[in-house]
Amino acid sequence: MIGDLKVLYIEDNEDNRKLVNRILRAAGITVDLAPDGRTGLSYVESELPDLILVDINLPEIDGYTVVRELRKTYDQKQLPILALTAHALKDDQEKCIAAGCNGYIAKPIDVDTLPEQILSYLE
Repeated sequence: MIGDLKVLYIEDNEDNRKLVNRILRAAGITVDLAPDGRTGLSYVESELPDLILVDINLPEIDGYTVVRELRKTYDQKQLPILALTAHALKDDQEKCIAAGCNGYIAKPIDVDTLPEQILSYLE
């Protein structure tokens, strides 16, 4: 299953994109990257990933808006979306879930468990 898994990571910080890309690819997961919300939304129009990781602090269109836009078309089973964000307060997590995220992963990420955390939302 992992070899067939395609994840879209929407993140404006290049260092974070590189780190998550490296971790997931090492686990055998295909990763596509989008540097902002508009690019992420355009990507999903042309190719549907198995799961989306989205940062909340994005330029122009924030992660909450990206998730709400995607939820107009895709439900949580069709397209799991996880917030991957430095917003680590309980209220922030509740906002992510209210916007339509399936789950929430706080930064800094645990490089050893990130692939397993993602896979747990696909079972």
